[in-house]
Amino acid sequence: MGEIKKIEFDTLEKDISVDHSQNLIKPMKKRSFKFGKLGKLSKRNSLIVVGVVIFLSLAFLFGVVFPAQRAVASANKTYAQAKKMWDAIKVQNITLASKELEQTKKDLEETQRSLRAFGYVKFIPLLNNYYNDADHLVQAGKHGLDTGTIVIDSIEPYADVLGLKGQGSFSGGSAEQRIQTAILTLGKITPRIDAVADNLVKANAEIEQVDPNHYPGIFGLQKYKKQLADLKLYSSEGVTFVNEARPLIKVLPSLLGEKEDKKYLVLFQNDKELRPTGGFITAYAVFRVEKGIIHVDSSEDIYTLDDTIRNKPQAPEGLKKYLPKTTVVNLRDSNTSPDFVESMKIFNSMYENSSGYKEVDGIIALDTNVLVSTIKILGDEVQSGGLTFTTKNDKRCDCPQVIYELEDNISRPVNYVRTGRKDLLGALLYAIMEKALKSSPKQYWGPLIQDAIVMANQKHILFYLYDKDAQSGIESLNAAGKIREFDGDYFHMNDANLGGAKSNLYVKQNVEKEYEITSDGTITKTVTFTYKNDHAPSDCNLERGGLCLNATNRDWFRIYVPKGSTLVDSQGSEVKMATYEELGKTVFEGFLTIRPLGQKKLTVKYKLPFKLASNSVLPVLIQKQPGTTNNGYTIKLNGKTREEFELLTDKELTLKK
Repeated sequence: MGEIKKIEFDTLEKDISVDHSQNLIKPMKKRSFKFGKLGKLSKRNSLIVVGVVIFLSLAFLFGVVFPAQRAVASANKTYAQAKKMWDAIKVQNITLASKELEQTKKDLEETQRSLRAFGYVKFIPLLNNYYNDADHLVQAGKHGLDTGTIVIDSIEPYADVLGLKGQGSFSGGSAEQRIQTAILTLGKITPRIDAVADNLVKANAEIEQVDPNHYPGIFGLQKYKKQLADLKLYSSEGVTFVNEARPLIKVLPSLLGEKEDKKYLVLFQNDKELRPTGGFITAYAVFRVEKGIIHVDSSEDIYTLDDTIRNKPQAPEGLKKYLPKTTVVNLRDSNTSPDFVESMKIFNSMYENSSGYKEVDGIIALDTNVLVSTIKILGDEVQSGGLTFTTKNDKRCDCPQVIYELEDNISRPVNYVRTGRKDLLGALLYAIMEKALKSSPKQYWGPLIQDAIVMANQKHILFYLYDKDAQSGIESLNAAGKIREFDGDYFHMNDANLGGAKSNLYVKQNVEKEYEITSDGTITKTVTFTYKNDHAPSDCNLERGGLCLNATNRDWFRIYVPKGSTLVDSQGSEVKMATYEELGKTVFEGFLTIRPLGQKKLTVKYKLPFKLASNSVLPVLIQKQPGTTNNGYTIKLNGKTREEFELLTDKELTLKK
């Protein structure tokens, strides 16, 4: 074997390159690199680049970051101040709220100046979205505060009348004189509702320019996305509400007898004997309102008024079916429609043919919940007709004592003429008003006014006014007991106690609604109603003269659902379920009984007339029946509980697959 020659790679004089034209490997000349002029320019350019970067960073820091920080700090200060104002409003301190509102205005102006200090940001892509949103929100805030100023300036003089912890201007004179002064001055205030509405429209226009989609679900921005979406919704609803209520507010002084007396027929609905609009109509009174002062002109038992009407109309099928002895409609049974206005049209057509008819300007209905809450506010004791009425629990009925006394004096059968029976309720209502009027406004008036608003919201007070503008406003406030139109899933359960004494004192109802939504969007609902009466039966023997409060509840029920819904199955009704259309809804009707110390379940399964599109939400409206209290609701979707609540008012919610 020959000698192997050693190759020194580090001394190789030539590199290797590829000649693609000949597909050969060729030697390549060795190159050397030296720093010449080009190298010096590269160093200089590097320094320039570094300088530019530093300059831009400083410009961004001082031109954007620091001004933004100042604006954010100012906005946080304004938010904290606005919270103080809102806290004053929540505790109903109108004087403090006025002071805090003025300070909030000043802080908002400072925030606006801080924001404008870097207004050029609106020309920078991406950043301009956030700047524009902030600017629109500031403008909306200014219009909102202007609205607050108008409202507070309007009601501050009446702070003592409304119980809003203000100094007011009605400290002198009798209660009647103060009310009259307020009503006479109210006419000068109500025109300002136009300014309120205009400011809200302007604020809403600014809020509409804000896009919640500018805030993605990263870096903690998702909370702003939801808050802004909620703000847009509430703002839009607020504008709609004020615009719809505006006609009512404008005619309010007239309705309160500012220039001429107004008369209203007041119906007392006994919700312990539940009927479609809230209760059995047991008595009535005519109230005359003179410059805000209420007078009870007359009061009667409803049976007395019924006796004055001849040629009564035929009873509807529901009454004839479940009250076989009923052939005609009496005033006391005229409220068969769950829509209060429709029922009152029937009542009014009969009342106009009565020899006891008195011309009135509208009908107002109230139930026992109003009596109980009012007496509780008035120190929990009212004297009337030689009786003392309180809201303390009475062991004889396990109910408020005022309820027992009214039932004992009105409902208990006796073998003698009870002369004060027909006007007992009217006398009690008059005693309540007299006690309120003779009190200091700061003591009772504010709580009474606010409680009346709550009672109307919970449908314990209902209004049907003959003035079209006033009624339009009442309906916009949802205080007319109307069956509402709704784009989505609608639900209303309406029970009528046809012969169960006053058993609704004891019958409790719980409702479970389960939605099954399939992949193609088909919606099937199974609704289970559980009725329970956990009290012993009363002595309902008429010969012994017992007070019959708790007996078998004979319940005529109607379930109102979206028009076009189809019944799939039902269990629990003691008659075959009927299906028909009424008030723009599909109705499932049936009948059942609930005995004392008993329980009854009703299950209804039906399919909605529409499908739910993929990735969309289902709006739901549950309308409360007037006169009902504390009915429990559970909402389930595909087996999972989504909502649990007591149905105190109409309830809107949204469900998503």
